[in-house]
Amino acid sequence: MKIVVVGGGPAGLYFAVLMKKADPAHRVTVLERNRPDDTFGWGVVFSDQTLGNLQAADPHSYQRITGNFARWDDIDIHVRGEIITSGGHGFSGIARKKLLQILRERAADVGVEIRFQCDVADETDLPALGLGDYDLLVAADGVNSRIRAKYARHFQPDLDIRSALYTWLGTTRLFDAFTFLFVENAHGVFQAHAYRFDGEQSAFIVECDEASWRSAGFGHMSTDETIARCEEMFAPWLEGHRLESNARHLRSPWLQFVRVSNQNWHHRLPERPGGRTRHVVLIGDAAHTAHFSIGSGTKLAMEDAIVLARILRECAVRSAECGVGDEDGGRLAAALDAYEQERKTEALRLQNAARNSMEWFENVKRYIRLDPPQFAYSLLTRSQRVSHENLRLRDARYLEGVERWFASRAESRARECESTRVRKCDDPGGTAGPAAGTHSRTQHSGAGAGGGEGGAVPPMFTPFRLRDITLPNRVVVSPMDMYSAVEGTPNDFHMVHLGARAMGGAGLVVTEMTCVSPEARITLGCTGMYTREHVEAWTRICAFVHEWSPAKLCVQLGHSGRKGSTRLMWEGIDEPLADGNWDVMGPSALPYGPANQVPREMTRADMDRVLNEFVRAAKMAIECGFDMLELHCAHGYLLSSFITPLSNRRTDRYGGSLEGRLRYPLEVFAAMRTAWPDELPMSVRISATDWVDDGIGGDEAVEIARAFQAVGADIIHVSSGQTSPDARPVYGRMFQTPFSDRIRNEAGIPTIAVGNITDADQVNGIIAAGRADLCSLARPHLSDPHWTLHAAAELGYAAQPWPVQYLTGKQQLERQLQRQAELLGGSTI
Repeated sequence: MKIVVVGGGPAGLYFAVLMKKADPAHRVTVLERNRPDDTFGWGVVFSDQTLGNLQAADPHSYQRITGNFARWDDIDIHVRGEIITSGGHGFSGIARKKLLQILRERAADVGVEIRFQCDVADETDLPALGLGDYDLLVAADGVNSRIRAKYARHFQPDLDIRSALYTWLGTTRLFDAFTFLFVENAHGVFQAHAYRFDGEQSAFIVECDEASWRSAGFGHMSTDETIARCEEMFAPWLEGHRLESNARHLRSPWLQFVRVSNQNWHHRLPERPGGRTRHVVLIGDAAHTAHFSIGSGTKLAMEDAIVLARILRECAVRSAECGVGDEDGGRLAAALDAYEQERKTEALRLQNAARNSMEWFENVKRYIRLDPPQFAYSLLTRSQRVSHENLRLRDARYLEGVERWFASRAESRARECESTRVRKCDDPGGTAGPAAGTHSRTQHSGAGAGGGEGGAVPPMFTPFRLRDITLPNRVVVSPMDMYSAVEGTPNDFHMVHLGARAMGGAGLVVTEMTCVSPEARITLGCTGMYTREHVEAWTRICAFVHEWSPAKLCVQLGHSGRKGSTRLMWEGIDEPLADGNWDVMGPSALPYGPANQVPREMTRADMDRVLNEFVRAAKMAIECGFDMLELHCAHGYLLSSFITPLSNRRTDRYGGSLEGRLRYPLEVFAAMRTAWPDELPMSVRISATDWVDDGIGGDEAVEIARAFQAVGADIIHVSSGQTSPDARPVYGRMFQTPFSDRIRNEAGIPTIAVGNITDADQVNGIIAAGRADLCSLARPHLSDPHWTLHAAAELGYAAQPWPVQYLTGKQQLERQLQRQAELLGGSTI
């Protein structure tokens, strides 16, 4: 095969080495636009996992690369006068210049031809270089690939230019750990990523958001002025060493990261004379990029080379065994398809992690006021590749310190909140309702917070206080519609459903959306709070939960709006009833979907009546003995449909701007807050994004949270979507947690995270990092009502209370888990 590689970086050189090594008969030529000694950038970082792949692919170059490594296990985080160290991370660094030298020498050893100062725009330049008879053109020409640009219509690249700015510098100051430095000054927040890559130098990347960059005047500075200012900012850590640049050829020393992805990675070029087909394939940064904060760009590039070379070799072997050629290029195209499919999956996985990491550093201002231990933990877990328990494997001592710090802070804050509340002497429960928050017959085993036997308390099992109630842990049973009520009245199903989950250990149990009038129901099976029968039924459930568990019970009140009068979920979600439909209403006369009713536009009289229905329901909830009230302003129901511009087209003071669209939901909440006891908390559930281009987004979500906080909301339950059938949500693990993170840390209000949170490791990570204060789980509680009890046992947290009636089950479960741990060679799960 005749192969031309455009681009002499790690991806192109390594691929050339592997192909020539696999079959010396291949003619492989690398065309590099720069001179042999030119290099831009400083150090390259590899993880231990990547090194195993390099060793298997080419032991010779692996030996030379690893022989020039600077290695470290620790990450040092310097923030607000503190240094926090976490170990066990297992990374290695090498000078980019040295890496390229090794790969060039190895390429020469195996017979690859490398031509320097050969600036190739696209394949039309190749015939003049005597390379027009190639079979495969490998585009390894980087982020700004000209070959990709020429065939953009086919590759369909997505180039996301990020707003943060960075400058890649070097220094002779040798850092013993991968070091993150944070400086907060009058201009903003600036961070440096620093690591030693050989015995003489360290990479030193300075990064900041655009506002900080402009305020500091960097946009008007030369390279020398930029370096001087960076030396001044980071002088305490440079210890007299200078910073230097090797990119003076650039117009500005500052860059913006470009996140590259492509719909397609290879293309069949027009046939050349003689009829043989030619193909072009993308590799390395031409195909994808990963933000430098996770150090995986070179890893991705070289692993692209490994996979592409392996698949092409396998294709050649199969063809030889069959005794056939590939005149029409079909087998080569199939091989390139296989390469694309295999690498796309890995690239997407790493790009998702890199995106999370990138967004964390782009928004450091959001986190800089966190206490240093939490700030550092948030940084270490930013990509979601490193979880809570993964940190324990890396550095158990560090993580136990975090857990002890977090538990101590949670306990002290709960005590502070309690001491600052004014209580009546004759009302020790701090409630205005009948026995809400009291537990006359509750009996549970287990110590209080503190871990039992001196162990650290997992973050999910620390208490959390809201006004006069203290939740025993951070686990919430999500509001989940059961569609099983009769005329709005909850029955024995609801008693068992909610009671079982309260006894299952969750700190807070939230009812399904409980509707404030018959017309407010989504379906005929929805629960209500508008008759005396409803009050009696809910009182019975509240009394059971309070008597038999330490859980708190929250009622979620809502109105279906234009999404009402539909079938039960299992009969057809969001589909109108076959008959007997009631009229629906909304802010504007816009149906939810083509099959749904057109709602009538609400008049002022309608708005007054519904507001009064919400207040009536809140007063009824006090009678029932609920500990907390949540107002449902999410998922396209009535109040949500006022907030999103997708369904609110009003031209009066209740439409238009976000302020106008929020006005009615805020009026409802304020009226309920007045009716609800001051000592009991209230929550609001919102859709932080509509997942539609013209809908609610991140900036507005923060303002929505602030607006509800201003009228008395204690916590925001952060969900998303379901406001439009046109929504295109991006699902994944904990996919809605970033919305909670942003609202909590920008608006400064506690939040509840929800959305594909499935295990205790995720809950601990979210809580410890300050991405939310509580975690709401839905489906896990459907499959396991005792999810929290089981999580405590699996974590070895013996202090979690169990109902005394279930103690023998607890003991058996703990013995089983202990045996499993011993079989796995460990002492704990």
